[in-house]
Amino acid sequence: MARTRVVIMGAAGRDFHNFNTLFRGDDAYEVVAFTAAQIPDIDDRTYPAALAGRLYPEGIPIRPEDELEALVTERKIDEVWFSYSDVSHEYVMHHASRVIGWGAHFGVCSARRTMVESTKPVIAVTAVRTGVGKSQTSRFVAGVLKKLGKKVVSVRHPMPYGDLAKQACQRFATYDDLDHHETTIEEREEYEPMIDRGFVVYAGVDYERILREAEQEADVVLWDGGNNDTPFYKPDLHITLVDPHRPGHELAYYPGETNLRMADLLIVNKVQTADPAGVETVLANCAEANPAARVLQCRSVVTVDHPELIAGKRALVIEDGPTLTHGGMTYGAGWVAAKQAGAAEIVDPTPYAVGSIKETYAAYPNARKILPAMGYGAEQMKDLEATINATPADVVVEGTPIELSRVLSTDKPIANVDYDLEEVEPGVIEEMIRAAIGA
Repeated sequence: MARTRVVIMGAAGRDFHNFNTLFRGDDAYEVVAFTAAQIPDIDDRTYPAALAGRLYPEGIPIRPEDELEALVTERKIDEVWFSYSDVSHEYVMHHASRVIGWGAHFGVCSARRTMVESTKPVIAVTAVRTGVGKSQTSRFVAGVLKKLGKKVVSVRHPMPYGDLAKQACQRFATYDDLDHHETTIEEREEYEPMIDRGFVVYAGVDYERILREAEQEADVVLWDGGNNDTPFYKPDLHITLVDPHRPGHELAYYPGETNLRMADLLIVNKVQTADPAGVETVLANCAEANPAARVLQCRSVVTVDHPELIAGKRALVIEDGPTLTHGGMTYGAGWVAAKQAGAAEIVDPTPYAVGSIKETYAAYPNARKILPAMGYGAEQMKDLEATINATPADVVVEGTPIELSRVLSTDKPIANVDYDLEEVEPGVIEEMIRAAIGA
């Protein structure tokens, strides 16, 4: 019997997990290729044979998404499976329409059928869009579990931008681990804050293997989601963040709406800085889409370590890269901190952008006037450093979750911004955690 020929559309993360859980080892299917989007320089690679399994002794090629039509038509593809996140429903259906027009089936994978079950309780933190506050919520949850006397291990959504075979299962407990695994800025933004608080973080490519390793040292596994992707592990408590700064997006983006509808707890975050009308819209949509979920309003409390460096000065604001790119935001915690501290001016770095940073502004014009902390590789880190140094500012207000001075050299003083979750109704998250883990 002929094998069904498949292409998986991805972005170096969910695509590999969908392959591992749905297609690897299944003789009925032949995955001809992955395509790559969203992340710079992740195409023109190979998903290695060591991870692909016995059916793929040469591995599986990873091709640019703009080659999709040629792949479908020339390689006689039967099915195309969409496998990346934080895109509008309209975007998904445009791709579906093209694929169907080329003669193949088009599909999206079941969230539940791609979840791996754990032997330990799992708490999942997800969102309806990138940049809502997943990381601060994960830190809050980890802190509650620590207070309850539980050993928590955080498993982060994949960001494998290097050697995939070497990155199959990674464990991060120290800064030396970050250096050893040659992590990017995007990875450090997620790992460093957890390491700073004494928690172990796992990530990589093969998420069943990662889970089995994490279970060996965890009482509770914390799934720390990426973008607005659905959990890779079956959760005992599913927390989803909703953003009143982008009201309506909770029903308009894939797969964020799935997270909205699956969640046990919906957190409407950043309510202290959102338009009250936006908060009301989001609350109404939560009640309609998922009436069984508990809904909690929270604040994102922004602080800065050296506000005196900012007051009356020209500030260059740096924000988390993915929040500004496929997250679509125009500002973040750094902008809020600069305004609160009394910056005389927020300097537009766009005219001074170098190399790939200039290309980022062309692709994401919403990010203009602030600097996205793009650092998916060594060359892009150099471009980011050069852009910072070329921008005529007195101070850098760093709204990323890490200290960029650990990986970049700048000629300007840096004020580091922190942001923490604060419940409007204290104790709700702990109450739900206790119920989920039987504490």
